[in-house]
Amino acid sequence: MTLDPLAGDSLADQVVGRIREAIHEGRYPPGARLVERTLAAELGVSHIPVREALTRLTDEGLVQRTPRRGARVAALTPRELDELSSLRIVLERFVVTRVQERLTAAEEKELRRMVASMRRAAARGDFGRLYDLDQQFHERLWELADHRMLGEVVTGLRGRIGAFLRAATAALEPEALERHASSHDELLDAIASGDAEAGCAEMSRHIELATERLRGTLGEGNPDD
Repeated sequence: MTLDPLAGDSLADQVVGRIREAIHEGRYPPGARLVERTLAAELGVSHIPVREALTRLTDEGLVQRTPRRGARVAALTPRELDELSSLRIVLERFVVTRVQERLTAAEEKELRRMVASMRRAAARGDFGRLYDLDQQFHERLWELADHRMLGEVVTGLRGRIGAFLRAATAALEPEALERHASSHDELLDAIASGDAEAGCAEMSRHIELATERLRGTLGEGNPDD
């Protein structure tokens, strides 16, 4: 069995979360078929919440559906990587300026604790925990930006951004884990400085480094593929 059975209410949300997690963790790699009947049996639910979940994950860009071929895990193309990276830079530079206007000492300490946990995970070679904390760090910045419409936009991109972060973390060499974790301290230093130019520049650099690392895993080919 690939997935554990679900219990409780809000089944559609739980199914979405469970399948998304399985994709991010690589249990369903890019190109893998997602069969409603199989997923429903593994999760112990009917096909209805599974179908809804696959529709939502298609909207997030994590799943592709094609006639007569069904649903498959979407594979990131070079063009999609470039588009997602450039969009993240625009959005997260905006987040930086919003957070700089609002960041309290207590919130900065909270973010520092996240980064300290990232460093510990990196020292253990724990890719999964490092990814989880990386995602939590960026999601916390989005929350601290305190912008409702930004939250709505980011919700629609959550699947793609999560896949980006997971793949970028997986592309790290073991000896680079601690350096990656520490880069979040540098990013936080720039944000906490209150210097908008420095904060935005560091965020851009942070995303561009991850993009180049991930680009190396995509191989050669048509940028539109």
